[in-house]
Amino acid sequence: MKKALIFQGGWDGHQPDLVSKRFAAMLTEERFDVTISDTLDCLSDADALMQLDLLVACWTGGKLPGGCSENVAKAVGAGVGLAGCHGGMCDAFREDVMWQFITGANWVSHPGGDGVEYIVNVTAHSNPIVEGIADFPVKSEHYYLHIDPAIEVLATTRFPAVPYYNSANKPVDMPVVWTKHWGLGRVFYNALGHHDNVFDKSPEAAVIMRRGLLWAADGKAYAAANNLTVDRFINTAKMF
Repeated sequence: MKKALIFQGGWDGHQPDLVSKRFAAMLTEERFDVTISDTLDCLSDADALMQLDLLVACWTGGKLPGGCSENVAKAVGAGVGLAGCHGGMCDAFREDVMWQFITGANWVSHPGGDGVEYIVNVTAHSNPIVEGIADFPVKSEHYYLHIDPAIEVLATTRFPAVPYYNSANKPVDMPVVWTKHWGLGRVFYNALGHHDNVFDKSPEAAVIMRRGLLWAADGKAYAAANNLTVDRFINTAKMF
């Protein structure tokens, strides 16, 4: 049985308790052994993180205790999957550049606030995470992120949707759903999920989230089956 750890907390406005329970239910239905932690202390045990198949972030803001981002970097690098949505992953630990490097982005704004109506455009139709899903409407926060150019974009949304200072620039297609790799580990992110009920109002978002969680959790098994080791990624030079 695969093991997943969900850590939830931070700013209550993103309903981390409800979102974490939703994700736990998804994973339990897929026969995962799921633990939910209400503290960041769970990231301090490097050996315990190495035993996981999946780490799920539901923590907006906050600050990682010393050594935790390195523990996550090593665990994911060794094959443990990392997944999350909205501010619970890419508006977490704003001062931690290691976390941003692993996850692939950092939130900077949601022009128009909550309740903006926009379209999520599926762009990677052959990818199994979004396969069979057509473009769909969302009414929620419209996330503007600073992104890692290495991400594999699966869905986007067009900016600007509302007037703000950024609308002085040309229109841009902002990634909404993506994957990336960190060493042997798989990283999945879905920018939707400002409130838990987004996954009810836009069921496509829930399907994408479930598939993304499962994809990220398969990285460790894939590495083992193909005799892949983390050795080629290890570098002792100063990185930060």
